[in-house]
Amino acid sequence: MTSSTVQPTSGTAETLYRPGRWLALAVLVLAVLLVAVDATVLGLATPFLSEDLKPSGTQLLWIGDVYSFVIAGLLVSMGSLGDRIGRKKLLLSGAVAFGAVSVLNAYATTPEMMILARALLGVAGATLMPSTLALIRNIFHDPKERSLAIGIWGAMASAGAAVGPVVGGFLLEHFWWGSVFLINLPVMAVLVLVGIKLLPESKNPVAGPWDLISVALSLIGMVGVVYAVKEAATHGLGWEAGAAALIGGAGLYGFVRRQLTLPAPLLDMRLFRHRGFSGAVLADLLTILGLSGLVFFLSQFLQLVQGRPPFEAGLAELPAAIGAVATGLVAGTVARRFSVRSVVAGGLAAVGVALAVLTLIGQSTAYPLLGAALLVVGIGAGFSFTVTADVILSSVPKEQAGAASAVSETAYELGAALGIALLGSVVTGVYRDFVTPAGVPSDAASAAHESLGGAVEAAAALPQQQGAALVGAAQEAFVDGLRLASGVGAVVLLGTAAAAWFLLRGQRLADGIEHP
Repeated sequence: MTSSTVQPTSGTAETLYRPGRWLALAVLVLAVLLVAVDATVLGLATPFLSEDLKPSGTQLLWIGDVYSFVIAGLLVSMGSLGDRIGRKKLLLSGAVAFGAVSVLNAYATTPEMMILARALLGVAGATLMPSTLALIRNIFHDPKERSLAIGIWGAMASAGAAVGPVVGGFLLEHFWWGSVFLINLPVMAVLVLVGIKLLPESKNPVAGPWDLISVALSLIGMVGVVYAVKEAATHGLGWEAGAAALIGGAGLYGFVRRQLTLPAPLLDMRLFRHRGFSGAVLADLLTILGLSGLVFFLSQFLQLVQGRPPFEAGLAELPAAIGAVATGLVAGTVARRFSVRSVVAGGLAAVGVALAVLTLIGQSTAYPLLGAALLVVGIGAGFSFTVTADVILSSVPKEQAGAASAVSETAYELGAALGIALLGSVVTGVYRDFVTPAGVPSDAASAAHESLGGAVEAAAALPQQQGAALVGAAQEAFVDGLRLASGVGAVVLLGTAAAAWFLLRGQRLADGIEHP
């Protein structure tokens, strides 16, 4: 397939049903796989990374969430850039950058270098996800085909979330922790080489110039607000969190005001007047907020509390991905048969109930309970995310697909950053308050209170009985924090389900074929 702007002039079968569209979709889901695998392997690698780089508890949180901070700040700008210069061009350029920066992540030698590498990966990652969804919007003109394409897109994201821990676990048992980042390279290479031939180019022919002031305001606003939330959650309200919130709020206010006055804005704020669009975006943000912090710490629970090797820990998380893949493929059909709001609200409620069940877990909880909860989480998330993505894309003209996709992805990444910051801080706050067993040296106690990985490492240098007591106390505190975070996540998800039921009232997925 040759590269040409997707602006067909007639509604012929060839333009409505573009030859090679499913092969083009196969290339797009490689990019999704790239990002999803990277997001999930970090959790498995965290204990090994902690042992090697010895980050503080705060640095460890930064390593976990700085990627999401940066990507959330740049997604709208990058989605709008793709609308202007061409989504294929942006996608392939971003894939090359993503692969190159993955090498920097793999060979980081200090916590500071790792944080910087994760931030740069966020810059590259911001080019990938909006481009994939926007290209789907422009390749598939039949709404039912597009629903299936979005379902496959979401299913591959879930498959990547499953493949990441399994492949990552295998690599961690045979190589050093940096190898989990190098698995991005072969995927990136296939994506670029095949994408050059198969992907059609598409862009908004009347998008106008790319406003750099808006880009700066968006980045300052998003990073400032997310940083403020992180600081407040970790250290309490203080001048630093207040200043960041003030700067971030001012940046976002300036961004919105500027978009309302520009003849060709980066983001058309009128999109949010559409109740279905706003409801779907809000559902995505709060759902990920409720899930992400929990998922970040679940791998540590499986490895450092229950003593599973990395590969087994990866396999233990498979039910969530299996559920999401299965439901994502049929979500569009189910939403058309019943209703958008029943599928989205029902999916979110199912996730909320599963998280509530996880408040019952303990150090010796048998796997069937954990596996069943993860399966329900996957089923609920698969229904919800697939349908909300379809609603968001269907609510806008295809010329604005990049910006709309970026809003969807921004909600996802912002929710991930806030979830890790807030729920992660709940786990960390409860964990740090555990009582050190008598006789443990102060330096070992200090290291143990930084992180669970630090406690395991510190205990290895102590007499066996004393070390076992220290690890036992640390594990109990970690599980207490995880239970509390699960409860908070359950409340967020059940509240989001109720909000989605009202906000998505009357919302339907399209049935008629678009004539471009």
